[in-house]
Amino acid sequence: MPARPWRDAQHFSRLVKLGHTVFGLPFALAAALLAHRFATEHGLPGLTWGRLALVVLAFAGARAAAMGFNRIVDRRFDALNPRTADREIPRGVISVRTAALFTALSALVFVGASAALGPVPGWLSLPCLAVVLGYSLFKRFSWTSHLFLGLALSLAPGGAFVAVTGGFQGWWIPVPIMAAVATWVAGFDVLYSLADAEFDREHGLHSIPARFGRVGAMVGSAGLHVATVAALGVLHVVAGLGLAHLVGMTLVTAILVYEHWIVRPSDLSRLDKAFFDLNGYVSIGYLAAVIVDCALT
Repeated sequence: MPARPWRDAQHFSRLVKLGHTVFGLPFALAAALLAHRFATEHGLPGLTWGRLALVVLAFAGARAAAMGFNRIVDRRFDALNPRTADREIPRGVISVRTAALFTALSALVFVGASAALGPVPGWLSLPCLAVVLGYSLFKRFSWTSHLFLGLALSLAPGGAFVAVTGGFQGWWIPVPIMAAVATWVAGFDVLYSLADAEFDREHGLHSIPARFGRVGAMVGSAGLHVATVAALGVLHVVAGLGLAHLVGMTLVTAILVYEHWIVRPSDLSRLDKAFFDLNGYVSIGYLAAVIVDCALT
């Protein structure tokens, strides 16, 4: 009897790409730690285990809602694309109705957890939800959809900071980390979209690879990742971070350089490694650096 619930859980896990949580959650947790340090330095309560649990729950709810909505609205394109045809909705493993219910419940979890964190996070959850859901439709209108995805994921560290401080105190700290996440995500999404450039052109979808070709997309992605490192440098200064954070920045820079080294216009064979493995190392390595830095300073 337990086999069916376990299979269902696996299907929903794959529907929302649960493993990809490693990209965004570490930056949200890093922002929460920086917010805690700022809060305790300025006489505010700071982070508690309960508040941390709500931050993680809000992140999980928002991400699940965004992914569920994406799978629903893109189901026709997913069924036509050989790379995505085996996703749960095109295969009939999860129905559209079930996916819609899952998405609505996930959105309610996000809004509820945000409201439990305080009135400011609660009210901000509504426009944030509109942004994270809106990304799924943006590719139909503009090749800047990668930037919109970056914006959507950048709301996580900003929201985590507000959740801990209860408002906009110390706003100059989350702004550069949000910029870093926005440009980092947009940059690797451009690379990942190289695999679908021809499909996007044929079906009227917009992306930087479809608009500017492989070389143009790789140049644009590299430029975005240069901006990522620059934003982390600004954060290092405005947040008064130390050697551990500098080491983390160096690690992030090295990984991004290697990511662009192994993906060439004439060779996309290591695209999955660049997208999945290396970007996971970026986020986890950066969180580790912030943890050490906050512990030592």
